[in-house]
Amino acid sequence: MQVGQLQIDDDELVERFVRSAGPGGQNVNKVATAVELRFDVAGSPSLPEPVRARLLAKRDRRMTNDGVLVLSAQRFRTQERNREDARARLAAFIEGGLKAPTPRVATRPTRASKQRRLDAKRERSTIKRGRTGRNWD
Repeated sequence: MQVGQLQIDDDELVERFVRSAGPGGQNVNKVATAVELRFDVAGSPSLPEPVRARLLAKRDRRMTNDGVLVLSAQRFRTQERNREDARARLAAFIEGGLKAPTPRVATRPTRASKQRRLDAKRERSTIKRGRTGRNWD
């Protein structure tokens, strides 16, 4: 499987076909069309170390504690389409870890923005001060 400039062997992907949930009549009860795709992010030799670290750092509910990504695909009625869907979602997940995030550059607030903030605080305090001491009867 090709993801960007990475090549991931099919041996690293574990696919299991299970019955789909939800409506669909008799076909759902007979045919195992849903795909459960497992990819060991922590133990994959295909992933460079920085990419592996970024993917493991993502707080994703599909990732197990052992670093295995579990994707379940059951949108379509055929095994083949669900298989393609699961692989496309895996590729999108890995692609998210390929490029390093640009570091944030700290900036200082301008004098005008500081002044606007203080003016707004002063105006708000005047409004609140005006509410006290009134008799609403």
